Amino acid sequence: MQLNNGSLLFIFLFFCTTFAHADYSKHDAVPAFVARLVKEHGFEKSYVENVLKKAEKQQGILDAISRPAEKTLVWKEYKNIFLDDKRIKLGAEFWEENGAILAKASKEFGVPEEIIVAIIGVETRYGRQKGGYRVIDALTTLGFDYEPRSEFFTNELVQFFLLTREQKQDPLTPMGSYAGAMGYGQFIPSSYRSYAVDYDGDAVVDIWNNPVDAIGSVANYFKKHGWQEGGLVLGRTRISSNYNQDILNDSSRPSLSMLELKTHGFDPVNTNIDAKEKAVALMYEGVYGKEFWLGYNNFYVITRYNRSRLYAMAVWQLSRLIRYEYEAAA
Repeated sequence: MQLNNGSLLFIFLFFCTTFAHADYSKHDAVPAFVARLVKEHGFEKSYVENVLKKAEKQQGILDAISRPAEKTLVWKEYKNIFLDDKRIKLGAEFWEENGAILAKASKEFGVPEEIIVAIIGVETRYGRQKGGYRVIDALTTLGFDYEPRSEFFTNELVQFFLLTREQKQDPLTPMGSYAGAMGYGQFIPSSYRSYAVDYDGDAVVDIWNNPVDAIGSVANYFKKHGWQEGGLVLGRTRISSNYNQDILNDSSRPSLSMLELKTHGFDPVNTNIDAKEKAVALMYEGVYGKEFWLGYNNFYVITRYNRSRLYAMAVWQLSRLIRYEYEAAA
């Protein structure tokens, strides 16, 4: 068979794409990383090096982390990703299929069923889209070749080695997101080890494939991060003509009381809120212009799952729509 220039170019590009990846066992930063796992956690040096040798640098991961939707879209665009009719319907179905477990988790941890369902819906479309990257590739790529957050992802890589050892998993096997998040609820390795729970009593903590463990784990995560049972999440606010724009969209824990917020030009639509209740003032670019909201403690807790205020709003609004769909179908 004779090959023309086009065929030769295709073969060249194929082999470059397939085989031109980093051998992370030879990366400059790796000796210190390997020594850390050996000294602090008792791993065999050869084992760690062999795993890293098989890890592949993924340019797609570096591209994805440089342009997350939370940083490139405004609310009127972002919400269309997560508040579609299909996701709402699937959420009601997931609730119906897992009703007893959701009720148990809600009672035990104090987190509403619809919030648990919405988190899993936003993260993985109820387990249907758990991520297409090997976790080892994601964490090595970001830990060793993404300077802005190298320390964070290197620490997560340590946690991943520990997790797979505890779970008796081959570290080259688990799949997840481009940021190394795993399972129904997309826990990064440190969160998996800290907050994932065995909720069906089979002595295995499995949020990769077990929705029961995933439900309990999401609820536990929220409780551990300060979710207040029956507490406020979000509420609309009026603004005065001279409202203080400088306090909008603060990502820190709510610190201004209703009385203080009023002095800044924010007056909650809900007049039954205690004057001492604390909140943060928020602005979203909606379809009809700017929307002004107050985010309370439970809103802040949602942002501990993902620090984006767009994400937190999507989870909350999706949860309300799922509850409406679920109750309408009952």
